[in-house]
Amino acid sequence: MNAAGAVGRSPVIRISTDVTTERGERVYATARNAADSIPVVRTGPTGITEYDPLVLTTSEGSTAFFISPMTSTVRDIIAKFEAGHLPTDDADFVVEHDPGASSLPVPADGLLAAGQRSVLGPCGWADPLDPTEYTLYSTEREASALSDVDLLGRGRGDAATDEPVADVWQHARGADGDSIVVMNANDADSRSQVDQTVLAGAPMSVLDGVAAVAEFVGAEDAVLYLNESDVELQRRLGEAVEAAEGKLPIVPELVVGPDEYRAGEPTAALEAMEGADRIEPRIRPPPPAEYGLYGRPTVIHTPRTFAQVHRALRDPQCFETDTADPGTRLLTVTGDVVSPAVLELGPEADLSVVRDAVQLDGSFKMACVGGVFGGITCTLTVAPTAQSLTKAGLGTDGVVELLNEESCAVANAGERARFASEANSGRCVPGREGTKQLTELLREIYRGSFDGEKIRELGRVMTRSSNCQIGAHAPRPVITAIDAFESEFEAHVDGHCPSGTCTEKL
Repeated sequence: MNAAGAVGRSPVIRISTDVTTERGERVYATARNAADSIPVVRTGPTGITEYDPLVLTTSEGSTAFFISPMTSTVRDIIAKFEAGHLPTDDADFVVEHDPGASSLPVPADGLLAAGQRSVLGPCGWADPLDPTEYTLYSTEREASALSDVDLLGRGRGDAATDEPVADVWQHARGADGDSIVVMNANDADSRSQVDQTVLAGAPMSVLDGVAAVAEFVGAEDAVLYLNESDVELQRRLGEAVEAAEGKLPIVPELVVGPDEYRAGEPTAALEAMEGADRIEPRIRPPPPAEYGLYGRPTVIHTPRTFAQVHRALRDPQCFETDTADPGTRLLTVTGDVVSPAVLELGPEADLSVVRDAVQLDGSFKMACVGGVFGGITCTLTVAPTAQSLTKAGLGTDGVVELLNEESCAVANAGERARFASEANSGRCVPGREGTKQLTELLREIYRGSFDGEKIRELGRVMTRSSNCQIGAHAPRPVITAIDAFESEFEAHVDGHCPSGTCTEKL
């Protein structure tokens, strides 16, 4: 039996799965065909990849969790449930909760227990395509109240990354021309899965955030910008837009861009949407809020930022007023792990919690925090706020790569520098030439020459003078790797790799 709606229903069977997994589709089809009297609802991913697909059976405030079951097991589970008994004997977890819970009830242990579930609350629990399962607030009055929260933009695709979004809204609101709102979800870096998880699991919260911001700045148009290779996500998000039509004051248009890392930078995204032959970031000023898409005042945020907007509108009290970075941070935990995960941390948390959301393959040696151009560190004892991460020399892009004892700090830094030399647009000298020089200086290490101060000085120049994010951030993994593992760099000069696995990779 198939039915729309999941929140508050009892009994109900949920199939939580990512939109791109064939196995999840098979499990969902099996459950739908096996169920007779109990509704089956396909929900989005929980963020814990290792649990996908996750089957949840709910009855009268009790939910049994079945992690990645075989299709034959699914049929047995549903047969017992149809017979009038909540199948708990073979469940991986059983959780008691409020019968009307609108957020995924979390087991006391296991990978789902790491972090918190506020923005991620509907993911895996609510029907992604049913707007009635979300409390939608999209009025200028509500968004005006939100401007006092001091929410910061999140993710490298956000034009207000680590800056107050309300300042951008006010700028766009006062600029000449018809303003427009853009959701930037084009991220070609496979390390990052945060925005894809939120869009697949809770698209209505993102659409509500888009509508609220559009109301505040006076925009009548909005664009959802995705990667052209994310075909299934495009389809599901299109279905969500159709389902929300009439429930929200704005109907966004879906636009796709090239599967290139540079196309995710906010102003490069504008170039891609305008059909430019060459995708490169624009020189600022003026900022997009003044001169953006086709010259219109443009607000560009990532899905995770819009989801935070929705959360603040739904429950303003949940945003801490005594912190410089209110709200939560969504992080992808990846690297040398069995399966990646997406989790959520509050500003008072410690980044080391990420290790509870995954199973590490090997022994922990170091982490790269902040995406491909994040910072290398030996410790995760830092708060997940923009200010704390920046002070620690780490990135804020929402990715934590856990690397094991076989990872070489020199090779890892070198691979990131080489990627920067290949992925930059070539528009500015630090991005075009600085990344080449950085890569060459790292190659010299394998040839017996290491000049740490020269690398640091090049990094300082690139960071200060680059027009693009790639040129400005490319030195970070190299310099932080030297700070944390300088002895490994010196050992490579003598032809020895302490990890025992390194060969020249530059």
